[in-house]
Amino acid sequence: MKTMQLQQIDRVKTITKEDFLEKYFKPQKPVVIERFIEDWPAFTKWNLDYMADVAGDKMVPLYDNRPVSHKDGFNEPHAKMKMRDYIELLKKEPTKYRIFLWNILKEVPQLQKDFSYPDFGLKLMKGLPMLFFGGKDSYTFMHYDIDLANIFHFHFEGKKEVILFDQKQNDYLYKIPHSLITREDIDFHNPDFDKWPALKKANGYIANLEHGNVLYMPEGYWHYMRYITPGFSMSLRAIARNPKNLAKAVYNIVIMRYFDQMMRKLKGQKWIDWKNEQAIVRTNKVL
Repeated sequence: MKTMQLQQIDRVKTITKEDFLEKYFKPQKPVVIERFIEDWPAFTKWNLDYMADVAGDKMVPLYDNRPVSHKDGFNEPHAKMKMRDYIELLKKEPTKYRIFLWNILKEVPQLQKDFSYPDFGLKLMKGLPMLFFGGKDSYTFMHYDIDLANIFHFHFEGKKEVILFDQKQNDYLYKIPHSLITREDIDFHNPDFDKWPALKKANGYIANLEHGNVLYMPEGYWHYMRYITPGFSMSLRAIARNPKNLAKAVYNIVIMRYFDQMMRKLKGQKWIDWKNEQAIVRTNKVL
């Protein structure tokens, strides 16, 4: 199997605020911190069974890997299910259904007692702790977040593979214009270089996450995540500090998102097809 140019993400057992800022935040380099949250109640309590107990009756939004359609609203779910039933499904069989951007403060306030906001030297957005769930072999498309935030990703239960790229790799990733994703038909876990030759030039990072690991993803980093086993994670975020990234975040939120929605309404599927085609045309120009 041909593989991409991916280096292992640095791993540390734990880290001081000063070392984190100097070695990872300032150079905008990812890191996995293996034993940072062992004093949280969540470290021992949070597993799939516990989530079924505390949030079992909540209806949760589910997403799968179907291609983007012009009919879909922004982040519109593909299905809904009670959390208890969803967790039963995760444990029973592989499923493509995932939960993402599920705000635990809003949905299950008592979960807030199980963790604290760590001091990494960055101001974390305290209203936005988000949970992400997935079944065996489910994955997220390669994407970056609309606000280009600094993200701290705390993983619970099971194993997860993470592949990251910085924004300097955009030319080689078959990025969809007016969007935050790459071509959805690229399998980043096992890429077809005959079909997607530019991927050979992209330089990225890879790591596996296990229960209790914390992944720091710098501003605007592309990320692909594949659940090796059923599990879930929580993300905390801090606003982008780089003025260029901050400006790009404002553009994405205020202009790009609404322009894309308008074009979907006006042109329908033709707009989606044009964007997918342009991802190849623009990448081939660079090659």
